[in-house]
Amino acid sequence: MVLVPMGFGTEEMEAVITVDVMRRAGAVVTLASVEEKLEVETSGGTLLVADTFISACSDEIFDLVALPGGMPGAARLRDCKTLQSIMTKQAEEKRLFGAICAAPAVTLLPWGLLRRKQTTCHPAFMDKLPTYWAVKSNIQVSGELTTSRGAGTSFEFALSLVEQLFGESVAKEIGESLLINVADNNSRKEEFNEVPWSLDHTPRVLIPVANGLEEIELVTIVDILRRAKANVIIASVEKSLQILASRATKIIADKMISAAAESIYDLIILPGGILAAERFQKSKVLKKLLEEQETARRILGAICSSSTVLQKQGLLKDKRVTDHPAAVSNLDNVVDGARVVIDGKLITCKGFSTATDCALAIVSKLFGHARARSVAEGLVYEYPRG
Repeated sequence: MVLVPMGFGTEEMEAVITVDVMRRAGAVVTLASVEEKLEVETSGGTLLVADTFISACSDEIFDLVALPGGMPGAARLRDCKTLQSIMTKQAEEKRLFGAICAAPAVTLLPWGLLRRKQTTCHPAFMDKLPTYWAVKSNIQVSGELTTSRGAGTSFEFALSLVEQLFGESVAKEIGESLLINVADNNSRKEEFNEVPWSLDHTPRVLIPVANGLEEIELVTIVDILRRAKANVIIASVEKSLQILASRATKIIADKMISAAAESIYDLIILPGGILAAERFQKSKVLKKLLEEQETARRILGAICSSSTVLQKQGLLKDKRVTDHPAAVSNLDNVVDGARVVIDGKLITCKGFSTATDCALAIVSKLFGHARARSVAEGLVYEYPRG
C-alpha cells in the first residue's frame, strides 16, 4: 500500500513517475488530494485527478508514503494537518517514507521528520537543510527515509523505493522496461538533414491525448516544454476532456481536439501507448491536422509506439526514426543506438525515460542550447555538453 499526496503546484513529473513506477511494481497506489477538489492543477499546469481525498487515508496503514515536490505544492502538503499526522505516524512506526525536490526542506523539515537523517533535496533548497546532515546526491537513503533532488531524478527516486519494497531484481526489471539502461548506454540524439526550428514567436505546441497513453511521456513533454515557455495545448481525441492513462492516472485535457483544430501549431507531438496510438488513428480530426502539418512543413513528433500513427499516414517516408525496442520492427529506416532521432522537422524517441531527452532536444531546437541547459538544471538532469 503506497500513498502519494498532491496539492496545488505539485511537480507533475515527480508525482506521476512515482505513481507509475510503483504501480508497475505491483503496489496498490493511492494518489490523494490535500485540496478541496480531486482535480488538482500541478506546477506546470497539467490537471491531474486524484483517486481520493487525504481525509479518506487517515486511518489507513501504508507501507510507503512518498511526497512529490514542486512549489507551492510542497507548502500545500506542509500545511495539511491530516497529512502531517499520517507522516508523523509513518515515521514513528518506522515504515518507509520519502520526499523529493522541495518536499524534504519545505515539508518534512518543519514537521521535525529530518532529525538525525542524512538528506538531499533540490539545489535551490539545500541551504534550508541542517548543514551537517545535508548530502549532495541524487538519492539518499537514511533508515526509513529516502530523499531525492528533482524532476530529473524521479526515476531514480521511484526505483529506489521499489527496491526497498520489492527487492533489487524487481527494481532492475522495471528499470529495464522503462529503458533506463537504454538511456545510459545509447547516444542522446542523432540528427539528419538538419534545418533550423527557431521561430520569431512563442512556439505553439499541440499534444493530443487519448485513453491508454503513457502518462510518463505526456507529463514529461508538457512539463519541460512549459518550463521553456512554449505555449502547450493538451487536446483530447476522446468524447470527454478527462482521459485514463495506461497506469490509471486520470488527466484532464485543456481542450477537445475539435476545438484545438481551429488553430495552427508549430509542433504536433504524439505521446506513446499502444492503446492511445490506436485511438489516435481513429480520430479524423487528428488525421487531418497531421496531414496539414506535413503539407505546411511544420514540425511533427512521436514518442514510443505512436510513431506507427505517422507511419500509417505515410508521414515517415524516407525519414530516419527511432521507436520503442518492441515496435522498431514495424518501421523503416530505424536508427540503432539513439534515444532521440531528428530528421529535418521530424522528431521521434524510444519513450519512457528517454522522453526527457526528447523534450530537451525540442527545447534546444526551438530556443537554443542555453535554454535547454537552463531547463535541465532546474530539473536536476544532466545535460550533454555541445
